[in-house]
Amino acid sequence: MENRSARSKGFKRAYSLMQTQIRTAGETRGFSHARILTHWAEIVGDAVAAICRPVNVSYSKGGMGATLTVLTTGPQAPMLEMQKESLRTKVNAIYGYNAISRVHITQTAPTGFAEGQAEFTPKPKQIRAGPAPEIAQAAKDTAAGVGDENLRRALEDLARNVLSKHKT
Repeated sequence: MENRSARSKGFKRAYSLMQTQIRTAGETRGFSHARILTHWAEIVGDAVAAICRPVNVSYSKGGMGATLTVLTTGPQAPMLEMQKESLRTKVNAIYGYNAISRVHITQTAPTGFAEGQAEFTPKPKQIRAGPAPEIAQAAKDTAAGVGDENLRRALEDLARNVLSKHKT
């Protein structure tokens, strides 16, 4: 039987396993502290975290503080605009100094930049091919015995639709 302490030594917290990957991904977006990304709801509160998420931290050339870019939806932007200063204060508490001097709000659809874009070009019109000649003839034969012209035409259309559905 294995020694219990040797067997349990292999267990680690999930965060410690992913820490380097999270740090690398965060640093590419300007986040020197990955905690801002992983614990966003704890830092800003559940109400604010429900309407926004951090996107980027960019540093100016002069080095006079960074800009935190936050993503939100259009209707939530005015609400978030009023909370900019408290948001900046809470994020700076994680850094331990006034690293963030500005908060920039970006608005988009809730699905993100790529998925939420509206399509402004009209779709090309689809050209419908008529029913096959044998389907049209079968529909005409089906409604041939009806005397009323309007009823016969409606029955032909119905028969054509039914017969073409069975073909596909």
